[in-house]
Amino acid sequence: MSRKVTNSPAGKISRRAVLRGLGVTMALPWLESAAALAGEGASSSAPVRLACLFSGNGFHGREWWAKGKGRDMELGRVLEPLEGVKEKLLFIRGLYNPEAIKGNIHSSQTGNLLSGAPLSSAGEIRSGTSIDQVVAQRLGRQTKVPSLVLGCEASNSSVHREYSMLYSSHISWSSPTTPTPMELYPALAFDRLFKDSNDAGDKSVLDLVLSQAKGLVRRVSRSDERKIDEYMDSVREVEQRIGRAGKDERLEGWRPTLEKPNLPRPADRMPQDVKEHMKLMCDILVLGFQTDTTRVSTLKLNNDHSAMRFPHLGVDYMIHHLLSHSDTDDWLKVNQFFLANLGYIAERLDKIQEGEGTLLDNSMLLFCSSMLTGSHNANELPVVILGRAGGKLDSGRVLDYRGKPNRKMCSMYLSMMDKLGIRLDSFGDSSERLAEI
Repeated sequence: MSRKVTNSPAGKISRRAVLRGLGVTMALPWLESAAALAGEGASSSAPVRLACLFSGNGFHGREWWAKGKGRDMELGRVLEPLEGVKEKLLFIRGLYNPEAIKGNIHSSQTGNLLSGAPLSSAGEIRSGTSIDQVVAQRLGRQTKVPSLVLGCEASNSSVHREYSMLYSSHISWSSPTTPTPMELYPALAFDRLFKDSNDAGDKSVLDLVLSQAKGLVRRVSRSDERKIDEYMDSVREVEQRIGRAGKDERLEGWRPTLEKPNLPRPADRMPQDVKEHMKLMCDILVLGFQTDTTRVSTLKLNNDHSAMRFPHLGVDYMIHHLLSHSDTDDWLKVNQFFLANLGYIAERLDKIQEGEGTLLDNSMLLFCSSMLTGSHNANELPVVILGRAGGKLDSGRVLDYRGKPNRKMCSMYLSMMDKLGIRLDSFGDSSERLAEI
C-alpha cells in the first residue's frame, strides 16, 4: 500500500498533517515548520488542551494548602510533587457544588463534580453533561479523537444510601443519563489514538508509518527533526511497556473469554500494578495531546469510595476509602502518590516545546476531588489548575473564594471554557464567571 503525508489541497503540508499506514493514523506533534511548509495562510499557534483529573475521598486535612506566588509560592506537603511546576500552578480554595451537599455522601458528591447538576436518587441515573464533554461536543471535530476518557479503577454499579455508585465511578458524562465510556486498558486507549481499524493487527504503529516519517524529516527544520525523533521514541517506549504489562497476571493483561478467563484468577488484593497502570495512562494522555490526536481528556485515577490499595508504598493494610478517614502519615503518602502523577504529566508537557512556549503552557490541567478531606466535607473542594491556556491564564497564584458570594465550581468552568473559545451564557448552576480566572 502506498504511503504519503496527507497534505493540503495545494499539495503543501498542513498543521493537521498525519502519517498514515495500513489501518493507522498518527497525527504530527506541533511543528514550527508547519506554517512555512503550508504557505502564507497557515496558523502557527498551538491549540489549547483541556484535561480533567480526579482522585476520590479528598486529602490530608492539614497538608492541603499553598501560599505566596510564583517561584516564592509555598506548598503544603500533599502538593510537594508539584514543586517543579509551581510557577504554572493555580491553587484555588473555597469553591463548591451546591447540589453536592443536598444528597448523601460520596455518590452525590462526585456524580456532578464537573457539571454542577442535581442528581437523581433511588437508584435512578440522572446527572448533567460534564465540562469535558461540553468542550468535546463543540471542539472535538477538530481532532481524530474528540475526547479521551481514561480510568484506573473499574466502575461500581451498586447503590449506596439511595444513590447509584455509578456517580462515584464516573466524572465524565456525555449526557445527563450517560456516563462517558471509560477506558481502563492502556493498550485499548493507545489503539484508539493511533489505529483506524483491525488491519494493523499487532504491528507497531511506528513500523507502519516509518517511511513517511523519514520523508518528512527532510522537509522540516533541525529543531523539528529532533522533535519528531523524540516523539517517535516516546511512542515506541509506551508500546514496549504496554507489551510487557500485558504479559503479567494483572488487570492490564486480563481478558475474559466466553468460556473461561485467559489468566488464572487474580489474588483478592488489587489485581494490578497500580503505579505502572497510572503511569501508562499518564503517558497516553500526554501522547494524545502531543500529537493533537485529542485536545480533551479525562483521567479518573480512582473512584470516590475507592477500594484501591497501594502495596508499592508499603500501604497495603487498608483500602483508599477507609484510609481517608485518618490523617496519618500513610494517608499523606497516598495523597502524594496521586499528586505525583499530576506532576509527572505536567513536567512531561512542560518539556515539549510548542513555538515560544511549551505544551503545558498551551494546556489547562484541572485536578480536583469530591471532598476536601475524608470526613466528607464538600462545603469546599480541593482544586488545582496547571498550565497557562495558551497565555490566557495567569498562573503561579493562590485564589481564595471562602466567604465570597460567587464560589460555584460551574463559575470556574465558564471561565475555563472562555479560554477555549467557548462562550456560554450559563453552565450547570451558574451564569457568572470567576473574574480572577
